[in-house]
Parts: sequence; C-alpha cells; structure tokens
Amino acid sequence: MKRIMLLWLILGAVYLTIEILWRGKTHVSMLIVGGLCGILIGAINQIPFFYKSPIIIQAVIGAFIVLIIEFSSGCIINLWLGLDVWDYTGQFGNIMGQVCVQYGVLWLFLMPFAIWLEDTARWLMFSWDTLMSRSSVRKPDIPPYTVFNIYKEFFTFK
Repeated sequence: MKRIMLLWLILGAVYLTIEILWRGKTHVSMLIVGGLCGILIGAINQIPFFYKSPIIIQAVIGAFIVLIIEFSSGCIINLWLGLDVWDYTGQFGNIMGQVCVQYGVLWLFLMPFAIWLEDTARWLMFSWDTLMSRSSVRKPDIPPYTVFNIYKEFFTFK
C-alpha cells in the first residue's frame, strides 16, 4: 500500500508539472486528481487482456479514464466547491466546462507517455528490493520499453 501511495504521489507530481508547463499554473488538488489518473491508467496494464492489447487501445481507454476523472473532479472542485481551477466553457465540445474535445485528443496523444511512465515507475519501485538485496542472486525483471518504442507502436497500431 505504501508503494501505491508513493506511486500516486509521483504520478500526481508529474501531472502537476505537465499542467504548469502547458498552462503556466496548477492547483494542489491536481496532485490527487493526476495521481488517481496515473494509478487507474496503470491498472490497465495489470489486466492481461489489456496488457497484450495494442497501445492504441490502451491509449483510448486511458484517455477516457482521464476524461471521466477530470469531469468528476471538475464537478466537485470547480462547480461544487467553486475553486475555478479550470473552465473549458468557451472550448468546442465542452461538457459543463469541465472537459472538452481538444483536451480529450491531447490526452490520447499523451497516453503512451503516461503508460510508459507508470510502467517504468512501477518497475523501479517494485524492483528496488531485488536491486538492493545483497543476498539475492535473482536479477530484476527486464525494465519496460522505451518511450520511442511505445510511440512507434502507438502510431503503427501495434
């Protein structure tokens, strides 16, 4: 459980960083929202059917996960609590100003990176004991694929 919480924090921090780079600002609530998105996206790869499916399928599912989490959290954070962290009211295809088509497409193209990041962070965290153990002769599992390879699979529909 501690590792999952740490993974949540790491992925949430990456989400905050992406938001700062994209919008120039963020809100502390995005640490929770981003971490939750990362954990749920990572859960896709824990199910054998999805792990073996093409990256494009995983990316579409991941983008929908992010949109559902952002819509739900936006309804709470922006509409109910009135924090006005974001507002997509002026954007094409928005739903109650909380999600919109443009960011759905952006999330689709960011999803291979998100999948790679979660897999790599999980591998590093859960392989740490094996890497640091002096008594273990077992080598850690092979690290995940590269970012280049996952985007190659994404764009070639493999």
